[in-house]
Amino acid sequence: MTNKIETMQSDSVDTIITQWRNENSEADLLPMAILGRLAKLGKYIDNDILHCHDRYNLRQGEFDVLATLRRSGKPYSLTPSALYQSMMLTSGAMTSRLDRLETKGLIRREHSKSDRRSVQVTLTSEGKKKIDTVLPAHINTQHDLLAGMNQQDRESLSELLKHWLMQLETAK
Repeated sequence: MTNKIETMQSDSVDTIITQWRNENSEADLLPMAILGRLAKLGKYIDNDILHCHDRYNLRQGEFDVLATLRRSGKPYSLTPSALYQSMMLTSGAMTSRLDRLETKGLIRREHSKSDRRSVQVTLTSEGKKKIDTVLPAHINTQHDLLAGMNQQDRESLSELLKHWLMQLETAK
């Protein structure tokens, strides 16, 4: 038994692929179709997540910092380098996010008493309350984005994407 989704409907990527086939019928356009759909899905995902975070006066990057600190466990504290490495950011991008979050009172930066060069970024009680409030809405938004897929398809898609990501991560 296959888990192939059959559809007679077309999406916007089908139009693009058809146009390219009309111009260059010899090319394998399956990668273009897959990556084009992922790019379009990414725009929908980003838009919905952005609107979710906007309701709580957070930017996407600010949510990511708060979520990373929260999931790190008590005492909800990491070094700036551990934060930006886990989030695949540059140190400059991390600094501006931390500045905004500190201004909002959601994090604090503390210098180590033993080594003044070492800094810890810690969720404040207000920051913990904020992420604990936003996270359920964030998760609900993710569920809403996947509402058109049944559980088996979600699990299959997750495994396919995991396999692909693992290949790319080991190649880099």
